[in-house]
Amino acid sequence: MLRKAAAAFAIVAAVSSLVSAEISFDTLNKTSLNQEIAALDLSVTAPAPASESAVAPSKAEKEWTIMVYINAKNNLESYGLLDVNEMEKIGSSDKVNVVVEMGRIAGYSSGDGDWKTTRRFYVKKDNDTSKITSPMLADLGSIDMGDYKSVIDFGNWAKQNYPAKHYALIIWNHGSGWDKSRGEDVTKGISYDDESGNHISTPQLGLALKGIGGVDVYGSDACLMQMPEVTYEIKNYVTYVVGSEETEPGDGYTYDLWLGPVVAKGNMTPLEVGLAAVDGYADHYQQVNQGSTQALLKTSALDTFVGMVNDFVKAAMAANEKALVKSAASGAQSYAVYDNKDMAHFFDRYAATTKDAGVKAKALALKAYIDGTLIVHNRTTGRYANGNSHGMSAYLPGYSFNGDYNDLAWAGASQWDEFVKWYQAN
Repeated sequence: MLRKAAAAFAIVAAVSSLVSAEISFDTLNKTSLNQEIAALDLSVTAPAPASESAVAPSKAEKEWTIMVYINAKNNLESYGLLDVNEMEKIGSSDKVNVVVEMGRIAGYSSGDGDWKTTRRFYVKKDNDTSKITSPMLADLGSIDMGDYKSVIDFGNWAKQNYPAKHYALIIWNHGSGWDKSRGEDVTKGISYDDESGNHISTPQLGLALKGIGGVDVYGSDACLMQMPEVTYEIKNYVTYVVGSEETEPGDGYTYDLWLGPVVAKGNMTPLEVGLAAVDGYADHYQQVNQGSTQALLKTSALDTFVGMVNDFVKAAMAANEKALVKSAASGAQSYAVYDNKDMAHFFDRYAATTKDAGVKAKALALKAYIDGTLIVHNRTTGRYANGNSHGMSAYLPGYSFNGDYNDLAWAGASQWDEFVKWYQAN
């Protein structure tokens, strides 16, 4: 992910299009990044040994098991430590399990004992925000967290040992939508492991969720992931998807603001958990007046959506208004990766200029479907609260086409790739 913008200075220096992204190093204590890291680095104690009862798997079925896969084997390591401490402000309960798998490597934060392996924790409530005190359930040694099979191992372990009526999975790392390449020092994809050099591609994300038997709620605590190119890949294994169209500010998910309501109620529906994730995120960034996007998508609406998109593409290509399409795409709300454009804003802009009544009707119908059915909750703050971010961006490049796109399930089911190639052609 371009996610928690700890990597922002290198990214901005490398890619001018990222200058428009609103970057922050906001953290849970609202102090400076240096203060946060210094506080962590003062703590050099190893995790406290857990009692036998604390680490024993709970076979009793609870309402929820929240699984958070924190690949901090990169320059986001300090933020991973801070986020687990945010979770510990709430902790698990008699109805909700919160389990974490977190990996670290040498070269970044030396905080909290400077351990350099991958560990699993059962998150318990505490008041210490400088170190992780939750019981360590396992030390896995050095594993490749950029391998989708590691997500499968974690998910299946969590389900077996902490069964629940409902499951949520969060993948925490750098992200940049569907694009699997690395260019100009910009990290793209999700769950990059700097030790192995591997990452989870978008098709592999679908395999990971399939391998754990699916979840009720999936969230990318990562940048730029709320796209049909991503959500269509995982639609058969997830009910609701939480994600951001834009880069996430420095603190990423505000875990205490999300988990607090979930644990307090205990028996939330999957919809309610997804809504709480969006609101906890947006409430925080609204309070600190920082730009952000976050939305909740209903995957059952994607099949109808792809049919509507294909009908629109057929009509637009028949109308042959390439100049109008290009203008609408160019002026649509864009994000840190400039080729990512808000879909509903694009449809709205094109509908306003097309001379073809049929195309206009289809474009407006798509906008209405995104706003009213596909995206069930959308929150924007700061500079993005301009009405142009409707919850889902899509690949709308101006001049080139990335061949990796052809590997996506979205490209196979939709004619969006044909549409892009068509309007780019002379």
